[in-house]
Amino acid sequence: MFSVILPGRPCLTDIVAVDTQPNGQSTKFAFNFPLAPYFSEIVVFFLPGTVLPQDTAVAIYIQYPGSEFRFIGALANEKPSSVIKVSPPRRTYAQDEDQMLDDGSGGMNSNNGAMVTLGISIEPVQAVAPQLAALEAENGIAGSSSGTGGELVRQTPQQKGISTKVLAQRIIGSAFNFLASFSESSDPSGRGQEVVPLKAFQDWWTKFERRVNADPTFLEREDPRANG
Repeated sequence: MFSVILPGRPCLTDIVAVDTQPNGQSTKFAFNFPLAPYFSEIVVFFLPGTVLPQDTAVAIYIQYPGSEFRFIGALANEKPSSVIKVSPPRRTYAQDEDQMLDDGSGGMNSNNGAMVTLGISIEPVQAVAPQLAALEAENGIAGSSSGTGGELVRQTPQQKGISTKVLAQRIIGSAFNFLASFSESSDPSGRGQEVVPLKAFQDWWTKFERRVNADPTFLEREDPRANG
């Protein structure tokens, strides 16, 4: 479902499922990789074909050696990738350099086995949004660019409060626009009632369902272009 890139290193694909739900699916995953060499950015992205369940987002956490997990960013269907700026503890690298000098190994026997864990958790949007707001506020005070992609969740269209009536109107409009081109008269003379083949409706529903699965919120945008 996900992959990670640290600039200058091979792409990480060895994801580990941390939990397993009763339905056999997992919502929490982890990547483990060496702390060294030093890095200041992490690229996290969906693999092709990955679509999150409706009203969910991906919370991203990082754990350095000897520390707790820390929230660093998020992804959503609206933005399936993000470049996240990070600040690994430099003291660990300094300790490794001292070890190299002490044993005269020149780096061959450096005690450089410290590992980093990157946690990826599929969570409700309502749980991810406050963490993003707090993270961006923190980065704003620090005067740095967060690169968290936090705007994704706050701008998720579900939070605009689209009414059921509006959604129904848009679904009906989508069906009408699609089926209108298939209508034909029940009377060859053209004076009968207009009818639509049942297969046309089935085709619309298949297309509509596919689009909902790919983009669950497209109907809730102000200009959904819901034409099928």
